[in-house]
Amino acid sequence: MKNSGNSKYLTISKEIINRIESGELQAGDKVPSENELITTYKISNTTARKSLQEIELNGWATRIKGKGTFVLNRSEDRHLTRVLGSFYAIKESFNDNLIKEGFTPKNIILEKTVMENGISSSINGRHCIIEGPVLKMHRLRYGNETLLKDETRYISMTCCPKINLLDMQESSLKIFEEIYHLKLDEVQRTLGTTIMLTGASDNYFDNEIPLAVFILDGAVFTSDGKIVEIEKSYYRGDKYKFSINAKPQLISGNE
Repeated sequence: MKNSGNSKYLTISKEIINRIESGELQAGDKVPSENELITTYKISNTTARKSLQEIELNGWATRIKGKGTFVLNRSEDRHLTRVLGSFYAIKESFNDNLIKEGFTPKNIILEKTVMENGISSSINGRHCIIEGPVLKMHRLRYGNETLLKDETRYISMTCCPKINLLDMQESSLKIFEEIYHLKLDEVQRTLGTTIMLTGASDNYFDNEIPLAVFILDGAVFTSDGKIVEIEKSYYRGDKYKFSINAKPQLISGNE
């Protein structure tokens, strides 16, 4: 029986590793929990725990206390994949996503000020305006000491009073919903590209040769049509990939 138990945990861990290798489980995805393994495979909690430990010991995943076990980024180029079109995906915080993928996050705030006159931006051909006062927060987001994202967010202080007093470590969407109890309706986002030249005054990436970057513009709308946030961020093109998440109901026949 002991040998059977040992064989079982190795079999289960191999199955999960195969799911990671095949791409079914991506970097940052949550590995089935002990309870899920117990239910699925009809095994003891000891066998379930050993299965997860085996996956972690082989470098495929990492355990985060209180949250679960997550797939590590083992790709040779260490690209980070982010999903466009998934409301759930963008509710995850930048820091949590990096930790799940095996990176150490760091944030440097360059500016955190209250703008009395508001802000406007054009996103998906839609003119988006937030009346003042608006919190402007410009910060640099690092993973393993490499600047990955140059992020600027403009947040309505009419919708979110005193948000300038929060540390903003959680994702902004989570803060809007859980602290300010806003009902969010949609997020509009556009993705473009540009080249960051060396020595440019607005370039914080410290690249020694011209660097391709993604430009992400976004706006968050509440259910009553108010714009609570406008974002403009630059992502390193050599570190990020973007995937599209489209629901079937969004596909409306031949065009």
